[in-house]
Amino acid sequence: MSAKFSELFRQVANLDQVVGIGQGHKLIRGQNTGHEAVVVLVQKKLKKKELLRNDQIPSALAGLPTDVIEVGNIRLLNANRTDMIRPAQPGISLGHYQVSAGTFGAVVYDKKTQEPFILSNNHVLANLTNGSDGRSKKGDLITQPGIYDGASLSLDKIAIGHLERFVPLSMELITPQCPIAQFFETTINKIIKAFRPQYKVQVWRQSGKENLADCAVAKPIDKNSISPDIMEIGPVQGIKEAVPGLEIKKSGRTTGVTQSTVLATDVTLKISINPSEYAVFSEQILAGPMSKPGDSGSLILTLDNYAIGLLFAGSDQATLFNKIDHVLQLLDVSLIL
Repeated sequence: MSAKFSELFRQVANLDQVVGIGQGHKLIRGQNTGHEAVVVLVQKKLKKKELLRNDQIPSALAGLPTDVIEVGNIRLLNANRTDMIRPAQPGISLGHYQVSAGTFGAVVYDKKTQEPFILSNNHVLANLTNGSDGRSKKGDLITQPGIYDGASLSLDKIAIGHLERFVPLSMELITPQCPIAQFFETTINKIIKAFRPQYKVQVWRQSGKENLADCAVAKPIDKNSISPDIMEIGPVQGIKEAVPGLEIKKSGRTTGVTQSTVLATDVTLKISINPSEYAVFSEQILAGPMSKPGDSGSLILTLDNYAIGLLFAGSDQATLFNKIDHVLQLLDVSLIL
């Protein structure tokens, strides 16, 4: 039988859009009739009027009816998530030109213009900025892969877009910039040093602000250089709300596709930024371990591909993500056109 289909393939291989042939069942309006058919695989299904007469697939081959199935551009699925990939798709490496690397989370759309944007974290696309520290600005270069992964390539080659907008991050405790506080800290430490040189006093400023989301978007240089289908997952079907016990998955730069379970919702917690800074996030979602460094920015989905959040932090024991509703609202974007 395989020899028969190999011969049939040669008969239709040169027809427009045809990429393969096989044995299957005839489908009528999506329903399997159970009747044997020659299945013709095409890259794109076209109407008869869009094809030349010589490119039209016969209604029967070798005495069997034909059934046409659209399969897209079939290719080897061996792309490394840290490689330069075009069109770039969610689940692969990217980042601000001064950041090591994070994950392309999703393609989202500006609510006013419907322009496609690249979604990830502030700390991936905007270099962990609070909006006034000069760490990043609108128009900054975004690369794919991220600089850590594409260090051997020129910036021009790996440029994928420019920072468009971000939600500023508020640090809960930061070293004071106030001259009075700095003077007090210096003076008191001089006094202490005279009596207890092994001790030191440090003054902190508390912002009191809580964060809802660690998120940002970039505008692609060429909208055709990105694809909305998430690597090894496919298209996003819509949005759902997370509840404890919900099974979830993500596609990330470092660990690929992983699964876990929602453990808690409406979480408020401290996230360590560096040894001297941390930020407080509220209304977050907690899941079991499913990520490692570099997975930040991954879209969190249900097993049937409904988005529920944006991964931004984690440990060996847990994963934290923002509610997708907060992310979309704060950035003024939508996930589905």
